[in-house]
Amino acid sequence: MKTDIQIAQEAKMKPIQDIAEGLHLDLEDWEPHGHYKAKLSDSLLEKLHDRPNGKVVLVTAINPTPAGEGKSTVTVGLGQAMNRINKKTIIALREPSLGPTMGIKGGAAGGGYSQVLPMEDINLHFTGDIHAITTANNALSAFIDNHIHRGNELNIDARKVGWKRVVDLNDRALRQVVVGLGGPLRGVPREDGFNITVASEIMAILCLAKNLQDLKRRLSEIVFGYTYDDKPVTVKELGMEGALTLLLKDALKPNLVQTIENTPAIIHGGPFANIAHGCNSVMATNIAAKLGDYVITEAGFGADLGAEKFLDIKTRAGEFEPDAVVIVATARALKMHGGVAKDELSYENIEALKQGMENLAKHMDTISEYGLPYVIALNRFPTDTEEELSYIQKWCEEKGVHISLTEVHANGGQGGIDLAEKVVDTVENSSKNFKRIYDLEESIEDKILKIAQKVYGASGVEYSSQAKKQLAQFEQLGWTNLPICMAKTQYSLSDDPTLLGRPTDFTITIREFSPSIGAGFIVALTGDVMTMPGLPKKPAALNMDVDENGKALGLF
Repeated sequence: MKTDIQIAQEAKMKPIQDIAEGLHLDLEDWEPHGHYKAKLSDSLLEKLHDRPNGKVVLVTAINPTPAGEGKSTVTVGLGQAMNRINKKTIIALREPSLGPTMGIKGGAAGGGYSQVLPMEDINLHFTGDIHAITTANNALSAFIDNHIHRGNELNIDARKVGWKRVVDLNDRALRQVVVGLGGPLRGVPREDGFNITVASEIMAILCLAKNLQDLKRRLSEIVFGYTYDDKPVTVKELGMEGALTLLLKDALKPNLVQTIENTPAIIHGGPFANIAHGCNSVMATNIAAKLGDYVITEAGFGADLGAEKFLDIKTRAGEFEPDAVVIVATARALKMHGGVAKDELSYENIEALKQGMENLAKHMDTISEYGLPYVIALNRFPTDTEEELSYIQKWCEEKGVHISLTEVHANGGQGGIDLAEKVVDTVENSSKNFKRIYDLEESIEDKILKIAQKVYGASGVEYSSQAKKQLAQFEQLGWTNLPICMAKTQYSLSDDPTLLGRPTDFTITIREFSPSIGAGFIVALTGDVMTMPGLPKKPAALNMDVDENGKALGLF
């Protein structure tokens, strides 16, 4: 079979004007970025305010293998299939980060015949949104250090500056650095570090902001450090919110592209789901809901991460409710959860599959906790055997669960027709009683305990001494009524990446908190989750090249 990039480069794209006109957008509603990309106006949502919302379908997954289970591919394929059955559907996705694109995963724009295009642009620099976030983040770092160097009027304790610089690459050497060396003219020496750009609070802010003024308000509320007497210092006190908003004004505008089958796709924002909230922007999802009868969107990794944050954080910020959920499962991931080594997942193993089904069962229970109907998308891989696929289907059918064997990678929208029909049937004929896991008025500890018990299946939560001190501090500062963003491994329901399947009788350990007051949530860090990933031994970038005509090669 052809590679993803070969399929993408052979696809027939429509001019972006045709895609915009198909959505009945006026010329002032969008601006072209070349022939096949456009920026949507940041005032479009206000213009569409009185239109009824389409149905929002969230695509999530079981705990994945390191290579991923094709959640974005299923999202794209389902959107294409929905249009094939005459449901006006728009896809809403995250923007890929260069870190994983050049690291372990390769391209992140779907796969096979279910891709968003132009995939080379989307996987690389796209329209520059992530670069704008990098610039805004690092501008704030520069102004913090300059303020300290120029007399430190705000009495900032350089040892308590929590704001890190960022770069949109996996670079473990930058996790901990020292800045300001070289004498008095070079600044005040202090410890610093780098996060990957998509872990920046500014990325989360961009994705949760409703409009330009909300963006500016959220930026002003960023707490970047503390004074010598432990008072939080904000961007507003530094006077930087205007400049940061200026740097981000174009990045705030959602990006309009298309799929291989010319289905409209809005791609905007891309926070990681294991260290941030893992969802595309509120503006993108809400615009898509106004323009289409259905929105197919996704959230990063499994339901324990992206879906939980989508439902508990994003829907609050965006003031909307989802109508149904698709849970992507694969035979290979289920076998991994049944004890099969990663290098043996291509071999049939029914016994391991039986054991691994408990991981799927837990994610089904989690979505039920939210009162949402769901469909299982069994994403077919070439190494799957008929016996394995039959076992999974029968297991679901015996439990009365809708399941669809999905072949959108190989067959595009046609391979997702059955899934699309089941999704429509579920939305139109199932009862929905959406309820979030916790109330904002609850304490931080109670919120975390509910997530740990109801979503992860944990027996309890433990806190480090540092985390306990921070809890007391946050209560004094009035930060307890915020949602919780759990930073946790994607490979396990627990905070231990080696504990696969459906573990029981385990505790979640919170080692520290990171207040993202501008974004509007508290990050709780568990295990050894890093906000700056490292590269694997053989990065995907080793396969990438460009030919003499400027054509990208090896991008997955």
